[in-house]
Amino acid sequence: MGFEWYTDFVDLGHEPGPDELVALFRIEPSEGISMEEAAGRVASESSIGTWTTLSTMTPELRSLMARVFRIEGKLAWIAYPKELFEAGSIPQILSSIAGNVFGMKALRRLRLIDFSMPPSLVSSFPGPAFGIDGVRAILGVRDRPIVATVPKPKVGMDTDTFARNAYEALVGGVDLIKDDENLTSQNFNPFERRILKVMEAVKRAEQETGEKKGYLVNVTAPCSDMLRRARLSREFDNSFVMLDILTAGFSALQELRAHTEELGLAIHAHRAFHAAFDRLEDHGMSMMVVAKLARLAGVDHIHIGTVVGKLVSPREEVVALRDALTSREFGADGWLPQDWGSLKPVFPVSSGGLHPGILPDVLDILGPNIIVQVGGGIWGHPRGGRAGAVAVREAIDAYLKGESLEDRARESKELREALEKWGRSRPE
Repeated sequence: MGFEWYTDFVDLGHEPGPDELVALFRIEPSEGISMEEAAGRVASESSIGTWTTLSTMTPELRSLMARVFRIEGKLAWIAYPKELFEAGSIPQILSSIAGNVFGMKALRRLRLIDFSMPPSLVSSFPGPAFGIDGVRAILGVRDRPIVATVPKPKVGMDTDTFARNAYEALVGGVDLIKDDENLTSQNFNPFERRILKVMEAVKRAEQETGEKKGYLVNVTAPCSDMLRRARLSREFDNSFVMLDILTAGFSALQELRAHTEELGLAIHAHRAFHAAFDRLEDHGMSMMVVAKLARLAGVDHIHIGTVVGKLVSPREEVVALRDALTSREFGADGWLPQDWGSLKPVFPVSSGGLHPGILPDVLDILGPNIIVQVGGGIWGHPRGGRAGAVAVREAIDAYLKGESLEDRARESKELREALEKWGRSRPE
């Protein structure tokens, strides 16, 4: 009947070549479908196959077949010839390996766990314009985590209030003020006025503290507005922009990245929307896939989770994300290896439910070469954002010097008050 050819895409003797993209899937077949048949369907639909045999198929075309080369339980490894992909195009690559396959009736559940891209495709992407070293150079911070905060409440404040709070946190020791994912250009806080006022606060704080500061301003919008806002960021002498990379889409991210060299902007990637498809372990797409694609596209920092904060973030995954973003050659148990070639490393961002009392836990897990974003743990301080920022910097400094928070709190009123409120509690 023509259905039997799905198993033609299964070749357990195949050895992936150096120019093949490899994807790792978790597959749960529908009733009556074997694992081999289900994996063959994934390979077929994501490469040159369809639901029946084809009279137009030739030996030359068959050379472009994806091949299932390994099956272990519900896991299947599939190799794809590089010719199937458009170099430098994340939308096309995702449409291939994470496209129609998720809608096939023969599959009850499907998860794209990971992928490994050959050097010939990696080199077609720009990677970060600045990376970890470049961002540290912008801020002049070499020997500690970079500290960021979102003024809270994250939406609703008028522009003057937002900027005033930004100033308080900056003079307290925060390096970067950040818009949250859903603050763009609402009537109560329009983009143009906000960047003007916040950058005034940034310059004032720089003069008073002697430290370089920055603003992760959210440029997420339809593409033309996004680029206009990015240009405004540069005109106001800011070195950063922020993009909700998943809601805006990888096409928008790649378009923004194409302008960052000229504008001199580092890209802060917010991962809003990720849990809609990566939270369930048996379906969707992992955050590892998002992180690798983001490094290819060229973000300079991206959120990876905290392990100890308010958001779902398993330790093994968070540590692996850090390593995938920062290493020259990535390899970890359960994940596919990746040679990043000349692409710069990306700054991991730890955020979501942090406060001074659990920052040592974060640094124990991820190390100091991260951006720590503390929101409520600054703005919930009994004496406001400036004291909250001081408490965060005191906690980090104590950790780096091998001091306990309790010992430092004897000298720091701000840290002592933070510990009295939150202790070492981990938000649920």
